[in-house]
Amino acid sequence: MPTSAPARPAATATSRMAAVNEMTRLLRLLFEVEREFVRTVPTLIYRVGEPELKYLLCQHVWESAGHARFLRERGRELTGFGTTESVRDNLRKIFNEAVGSNAANPLVVTAGFYAVLKPALLAAYRHYLKVTDPLADWPSKKLVEEFIADEERHLREITTYLQGVDAREWQLHLTQALDDLGGWLGQETRLPLAAGYVWAHAATPYAAPATCSRGKYPLCSSVFGFDPKEDPIVRPWLTDPKTDARVIRLMVYVWLMMEMDAVDYLATVFFETPEAPFDLHYDLARHLWDESRHSQFGFRQLPKLGVDLMTVEHSLDLYNILIQMPPHERYAMMTMEFEAGSFPTKAHVMDRVRELNDFEADTLLAFDRNDEQNHVRYGHRWLAEMMALFGEKRPVEEFVKATQEKFKEYAVKFGGKQPHTLPASKRLTGEKLLKLAGV
Repeated sequence: MPTSAPARPAATATSRMAAVNEMTRLLRLLFEVEREFVRTVPTLIYRVGEPELKYLLCQHVWESAGHARFLRERGRELTGFGTTESVRDNLRKIFNEAVGSNAANPLVVTAGFYAVLKPALLAAYRHYLKVTDPLADWPSKKLVEEFIADEERHLREITTYLQGVDAREWQLHLTQALDDLGGWLGQETRLPLAAGYVWAHAATPYAAPATCSRGKYPLCSSVFGFDPKEDPIVRPWLTDPKTDARVIRLMVYVWLMMEMDAVDYLATVFFETPEAPFDLHYDLARHLWDESRHSQFGFRQLPKLGVDLMTVEHSLDLYNILIQMPPHERYAMMTMEFEAGSFPTKAHVMDRVRELNDFEADTLLAFDRNDEQNHVRYGHRWLAEMMALFGEKRPVEEFVKATQEKFKEYAVKFGGKQPHTLPASKRLTGEKLLKLAGV
């Protein structure tokens, strides 16, 4: 009869940390899934037409970026999270598939993300809470509880835009791909793919369309011009001290609303930089969300000042030109040319609008300027790294100058192609702004 229990085998470092390692493994998967949402959901933005839906998608991308960042920070506190930020191929393949083709109905593609992939992420977060220790893993638990609330809200917020959309076939296609993993965390019974399953993106890789969508809204090449009878933003009026401040306020709100241009062309960069550092995509997500808010400044304020939004044509030139250029050139033009070059004019505009004692306008313009200053800083931080992703070895300053010249050439070739949807008698023009302002 033994007088003592047999000695246990010597514990290995791995077995000692088994509980932590398992939770770290799940956090790593959640980080990779959220990161892929940030990379791929922006492909919806320039394809859907409704501005409110574009704005909502930008917000969701930013919130998903926040989830990924916190997951990374928490994961790095635990053993085994890893030092790289790469995404495993079996996850990335599903997101590449979910992007669909540029010819697909964008609302059907949106339904794939929001009726299949995001509910699966919500289920993964709930599984994490179920299997982790609520006290030992309290920091992760509190994060995940917040992310669950966000995911539930995302699903509620998108519902309005997907009513009446028949996406059953596409949803089944994506569900089968996800079932092959057993869910994002492998927590469910795996259902292997049928032998005849076709990965559409492998046969036809996704490419952004040559123009973006603005849904029901009228279109034009540019809202900037020199003729008050033709254009809503009359360039000389912006800086002419004789221009009534009320007219300048209306013009700058049109200008802000047209930052939808920036939303659409910036959204194209994420998918085309799959190997970018996560922090680059994180700052791009913030940049995207900022631009969507700026566009909303105009979208929401113009009707308050008597403007019928269906008379405001949406300009497409910047997207149509920049999509012909590679991502690092788009980003260079955005940060080093358009935004950096806008400060003198916007400073003058801000001073003129202050004459109106319009606290709301002053506030919106001040936040717009603050955000744009940050965006230029992003450009200085990330342009060189984005250039490196595309093998560009010229000095940044030389590259920027060459890109500016290229843009001028492309503006002649690809710009000015979108005719006015509305005749001058019906569209918003400088002359009509004078009347609206009571001048």
